[in-house]
Amino acid sequence: MPSPYVIIGLMSGTSLDGIDAALIRTDGEDYIEHIDFITRPYDDSLRATLRKCLGQADAAQDFIQQAAHALTLCHAQIVNELIAKHPDINIDAVGFHGQTIYHAPHDGVTIQIGDAALLAAETGCDVVYDYRSADVAAGGEGAPLLPLYHRAIALKAQLDLPVTFLNIGGVSNITQVNGRDDQQIFACDTGPGNALIDDAMQKLFNQKYDTDGIVSKKGVINEGLLSKWLAAPYFARPAPKSLDRDAWAVEDAYNLAPADCIATLSAFTIRSIAHHIGETHAIYVCGGGRHNGYIMDELAAALSCPVQPIEALGYDGDAIEAEGFAYLAARILDGKVISLPTTTGLKAGTLSGAVYKTTDKRAVI
Repeated sequence: MPSPYVIIGLMSGTSLDGIDAALIRTDGEDYIEHIDFITRPYDDSLRATLRKCLGQADAAQDFIQQAAHALTLCHAQIVNELIAKHPDINIDAVGFHGQTIYHAPHDGVTIQIGDAALLAAETGCDVVYDYRSADVAAGGEGAPLLPLYHRAIALKAQLDLPVTFLNIGGVSNITQVNGRDDQQIFACDTGPGNALIDDAMQKLFNQKYDTDGIVSKKGVINEGLLSKWLAAPYFARPAPKSLDRDAWAVEDAYNLAPADCIATLSAFTIRSIAHHIGETHAIYVCGGGRHNGYIMDELAAALSCPVQPIEALGYDGDAIEAEGFAYLAARILDGKVISLPTTTGLKAGTLSGAVYKTTDKRAVI
């Protein structure tokens, strides 16, 4: 077993709420030690700038490069904050996912913006980056990428398998852990998560999200629209599969009364998740969506198993993705795979990720 690495994992999700940073010690296998976690929201100006980048397939545009620069400096600030909090700990690397702005794996394209060289220069740390492009180039979906970390959590907790990990971020995704072997772990994006709801809340109510599902609870679900959305070909495709946050044509929802719009979009998230979950003993939920009481209650009603936040296992559900990218960074440092044919559909044995050493030349993702 390799000596465990000390890694800061970073995550900025498609919800564009901010940056999560987790400091862990791990060997990328069975050993996981949580040291610290902090999160910092984006200011409204940067969030608006990043929102303009979403859906852009040409990352060379000046405004996207400027956004990538600003984004990277924010990541560097939070890394340096963690380093300052733990002056006696030597950081082996930073796991830098960057910000996904475009994801079209069937066209062989996935784009995460950020400057690994700038991050290394600003922090003095080696940077592990570019988690997805090799996966997509090898015919994979490039997402979801955290199933191996979810399996490590399940095995460490000695859970009664099968169990399901559900992440409700901008997009929702699941990991089904049926056993220890690679052939017994399955994953896919299930459809929308918070992104459509958050976008509508911003547009209709000038609020960032539907706090605890309060607006959804007041609305009436439009079953006609919901049936139309759920008839999309994506839901008939088998896993593994993935999609972009903006894959859905839901403009008709804005013709509804505001509360009905939010309720219908929330129901889309709930039912698309339930559609993908099969036999399982329990569902552990991470990501921002677990804070939405309406979504959690409706999922529990739709599924015949316990649905509970991942805090039930002693983890911070806000930290899981950042921890996961730190865990995967350890695997990349050791030359191990970070995804599987059953999780992203790539060719077996494909190695993903890159490592920027502080002595290397400029690297931009």
